[in-house]
Amino acid sequence: MFQDLTMEELAELRNRKDFVLIDVRSPSEFEDSTIPGSLNIPLFDDDERAEIGTLYKQVSVQAAKERGLEIVSAKLPAFIKRFSEIPGNKAVFCWRGGMRSRTTATLLSLMNIHAYRLTGGFRAYRQWVIAHLNEAAAGFKPVSYVLNGYTGSGKTAILRYLKERGHPVLDFEDMAGHRGSIFGHIGRKASNQKTFDSLLIEELIRYRQAPYIFFEAESKRIGNVTLPDPLVEKKQRAHQLWIELPLKERVHNILDDYRPEQFAEECLQSFLKIKPRLHTPIAAEIEKSMREQDYRRAVELLLVHYYDPRYDHTVSEYEPEKRTVIRAESALAAAEKVEKFLAGRGAAECQKKPVKAR
Repeated sequence: MFQDLTMEELAELRNRKDFVLIDVRSPSEFEDSTIPGSLNIPLFDDDERAEIGTLYKQVSVQAAKERGLEIVSAKLPAFIKRFSEIPGNKAVFCWRGGMRSRTTATLLSLMNIHAYRLTGGFRAYRQWVIAHLNEAAAGFKPVSYVLNGYTGSGKTAILRYLKERGHPVLDFEDMAGHRGSIFGHIGRKASNQKTFDSLLIEELIRYRQAPYIFFEAESKRIGNVTLPDPLVEKKQRAHQLWIELPLKERVHNILDDYRPEQFAEECLQSFLKIKPRLHTPIAAEIEKSMREQDYRRAVELLLVHYYDPRYDHTVSEYEPEKRTVIRAESALAAAEKVEKFLAGRGAAECQKKPVKAR
């Protein structure tokens, strides 16, 4: 027979490289949110789940079970085969650790394929995340370095470079599926709060023993999600690395990242939401440039007349002695200087002085 796992036991087993989590809920449930790193092998697809649910509510529990058995019987060989092709130890879960995961684990056991079952299912995991996230954030000990700077300064690119080089990084925008601005959803799939929380607590646990951590100076809200208060407070107390790139390079970074030619309508509709906040002649020129697909001009005007003034206000909130300016010609060059700063070198390039408002 199969063996049940508690959340605490699951946390220990997940550290093993040969351990695979398998979500047997329907594809839409999996898409909404799952335990990070899980595979989806659904016992029922979305239509089958809806049909069985209707029978359960409107006819009887027995009718739902009989229909479920009929559906599973037809797909059983292919279902078992998918599990047999996965090497290593396996654990299955459904929504509450009930019929779907119990049926799956039992069937696998009958075919001599051992699999654990998560007690309480995804619901128990979600409750565990809610109970521990703020605690994990509040107790997060690594020394924090926050990348800040005007829009287009390549902060996300710098974080990714640092992560590729083996430095500990929390990439909130990647977890949120959103860049944090009114244009931030373009070309991305935004996460919901459940998915974001799950990804975040995984990273907090992963890096809790790291000597330092890098992350970007995000606001509390990023797209559809919000950061835990302890991380927002940590950002306020952290040492700020202010990235300064030439305006031309910042425009290039934004065009490269957002690809407005590919997402022209989405970009225009996003701009129209902030248009009333701009001086009328400037707003008209930006809109004209966007409609004529002169995106370079539109981005430059947006930076100079909208985003940069907002950042000038933000930077005044940080103490000068907790700020280091990183001036460079590109995001890659800035990332290299951040590494030099971390190593205690490059004092001439990493000038420790206040940022002057433009």
